[in-house]
Amino acid sequence: MNEIYCSTGALIGRPNGRNYRLLEEFCPKLRYDGFEFMFYPDWYADPEAVAAFLKTLEQTQSVRFPVMHCEKSLSEHITKGGKEEEREAFRLFRINCSVAGKIGAEKMVLHLWNGVISDSNFENNLKNFGQLQKIAEEFGLDLLVENVICHQDPMTHWKELKKEYPDIHFVFDTKMADFHRQLDLLYAPEFDWLQSENHIRHYHVNDYGGEYLEWTNLKVLPVGEGHINFEKFFDFLKEKNYQGNFTLEATGFDQTGKVDLDGLNRQADRVRQMISKQRC
Repeated sequence: MNEIYCSTGALIGRPNGRNYRLLEEFCPKLRYDGFEFMFYPDWYADPEAVAAFLKTLEQTQSVRFPVMHCEKSLSEHITKGGKEEEREAFRLFRINCSVAGKIGAEKMVLHLWNGVISDSNFENNLKNFGQLQKIAEEFGLDLLVENVICHQDPMTHWKELKKEYPDIHFVFDTKMADFHRQLDLLYAPEFDWLQSENHIRHYHVNDYGGEYLEWTNLKVLPVGEGHINFEKFFDFLKEKNYQGNFTLEATGFDQTGKVDLDGLNRQADRVRQMISKQRC
């Protein structure tokens, strides 16, 4: 059975001080099978404390963190290039992997390109992925490259990565794909290798209501509040016998930091119904 996770990035952010201790209050009230833990740069100061707190949640409230989302900005060091920048990226990545290992995560989501510079020097991202993969393997993690929005387009980069690293694994984000109008490529024969060779190991299921490459409208919407055809999406995954899991990432807090837990639960219920409907 497919499991549905909630990104902790939907629960904690700048408006509530990125206070990870709020998870103790939020997690037990949510009807999810587990959580994808989003690591923020604020926490590099004391990653051990973060990991210890999450481990306590697991032990006292049976809260699971099967997936961790690597801190996003570290890949910017790689894009900039140079030995010092690369060493810093690997240092930060090792911290992320250490936390993931301590909280019991099995998968690590990676933004291999990110920020304003993103894929402006993609040859650097391509060259250094191998070292990131080796570090992840040291911690027993399955490293997943996300189809993050970029200057070129994510599916072209996936093809380049597959050519260089034939055993690479990915996480597919529906919103990211639709931003580039590449969602239908998931269903295209030319990309059948993504499913047939089991390269996609996880999905981020998010809606999008913006136009093609609308950079001023990057809001992640809850499923059903944008224009993505999720019936087609789940039909396709059923046809391909996808046995993996999903993370929902739509922001659940407002400008004051208050989290709409009921809304997040309704979204999880909606997605479960869609999955169940497609399997009848």
